[in-house]
Amino acid sequence: MMTRVPRSPWKTRYFIDTEFTDFKASQLISIAIVSEDGREFYGERSDFERQLCNDFVRGVVLPQLGQLPGRSMPFAALRDELQAWLQAVPLKPKPVLCYDSNCDYELVTNLLGEPLPRGWKHENVFLKIDAERFAQYITRHGGEHHALYDARANAFAFR
Repeated sequence: MMTRVPRSPWKTRYFIDTEFTDFKASQLISIAIVSEDGREFYGERSDFERQLCNDFVRGVVLPQLGQLPGRSMPFAALRDELQAWLQAVPLKPKPVLCYDSNCDYELVTNLLGEPLPRGWKHENVFLKIDAERFAQYITRHGGEHHALYDARANAFAFR
């Protein structure tokens, strides 16, 4: 993990991305959080309902799963790991969970079963993600529609 410096001395941004079964029957498949200071969280659900996946997810998202050994687990274990990770993040500078889709935020709070831990803020940064920089990152590193690569690309492309 490479240590980087946050853009602001008052807050550190944590960029989240999720993959899920379908927009209508959204069930979490994977989640990633990448911070400005280099911290990362990644996990995949082993118990999502594959029959809920649309054709796009079956063709593009599912083949990318399993790239990180030991990061696939049942929903409850993923929730516990994410809660522990979020709780371990220092509250100074203030942590801000950044997402480019409200669906990502809804899926993370659904996974947690509650709002973000005390001290965390959240922000939709859709309009602050530079599409050209996002595409440059994906072109160089690959993995579009893999939660970890997309979260890294969002962190890179944030203006």
